[in-house]
Amino acid sequence: MKGLRLFLPPFAPDDAGAASVLFPLGGLVVIVDAGGCAGNICGFDEPRARDDGPRSVVVSAALRDMDAILGRDDQLVAKIARAVQSFRTSGRSFPFIALIGTPVPAIIGTDYRALCRLTEQATGVPTIAVATDGTHLYDVGASAAYLALLRRFANLPATASRIARGTLGVLGATPMDLADTTAARLRARLKAQGWQHLRCYGVDHRLSQYAAAAENEENLVIAPAGLAAAQWLEKTFGTPYRIGFPLIDEDLAASLADSALPAQAQRILIVHQQCKANALRRSLARHYPHAAITCATYFTRCGAYSQPQDIQLREEDDLPRCALEGHYDLIIADAIYRRALPAYRGAFLDLPHFAASGRLAPADAQ
Repeated sequence: MKGLRLFLPPFAPDDAGAASVLFPLGGLVVIVDAGGCAGNICGFDEPRARDDGPRSVVVSAALRDMDAILGRDDQLVAKIARAVQSFRTSGRSFPFIALIGTPVPAIIGTDYRALCRLTEQATGVPTIAVATDGTHLYDVGASAAYLALLRRFANLPATASRIARGTLGVLGATPMDLADTTAARLRARLKAQGWQHLRCYGVDHRLSQYAAAAENEENLVIAPAGLAAAQWLEKTFGTPYRIGFPLIDEDLAASLADSALPAQAQRILIVHQQCKANALRRSLARHYPHAAITCATYFTRCGAYSQPQDIQLREEDDLPRCALEGHYDLIIADAIYRRALPAYRGAFLDLPHFAASGRLAPADAQ
């Protein structure tokens, strides 16, 4: 049955993915809703909400039901203006304001371009909008947030000589796919590969890194959420990009700390986001050179980066059906998926995915 969930929790939605990209940048992030979505984002989908480090202020528009339904934008703009003034009085200013959509403004057809213009006029603060609608998954919202930031703030270098040699941009680096301590390990690995300067979009705290994105020598996409931004930067500024997940061997080793790979495996299923799953497929090919390895995901596939046998999952019961029909002897996925596989009798290896289960990897939870 479409939409029925008996074993799996709802995955992080698109508005939470957008908020995750914006969270570390120190702006005012307004969830355009009648009240409630901001609490879900900060309480369940954003692990950094409990930290004391640099962060955006995430608030709900908290419109009355009829205000939200009737689209009374003037009242929303007035609320935002009062909030900005209140923070200024207490000594805090914002480099930007971001409006994140929810189902109600999507249903009534809110004009986000006009809303941004009115908000800028009322506050004097640059304003962007991410027109999420709460019906898609986190990677769709994160992708839209990256594009909104780059389109508004990325500057064209005056000359080609301004390309910052040795500077790598990492796109898709949010806790949804990459927890904070994992980000530290990623930086260490990439610097060991010779990159002198890293811009990890999604965990770094400086909006100026988006302004200087055109100066990156290259971009690395580690999750599908960053692919559209990398393609836009290539088209707009000529910045080349590649797709990969440099920490896959370390993550596999962490998963094997309390278990082991089977000695033999002929058919293997990996369920994760496409970039990490494909990197793991390449790594496992060294252990099982003759195995048929399939990647499946509930999230966005990366086109040419996937293979013909890969599977797009949509409903909860797609996964047990896939496992049954594929006759897999090894499944690698977040432990949350094990609930949906009561009839599966093969080996199972836990590979955490925060956006699916809200659970950090063991090393990141410490």
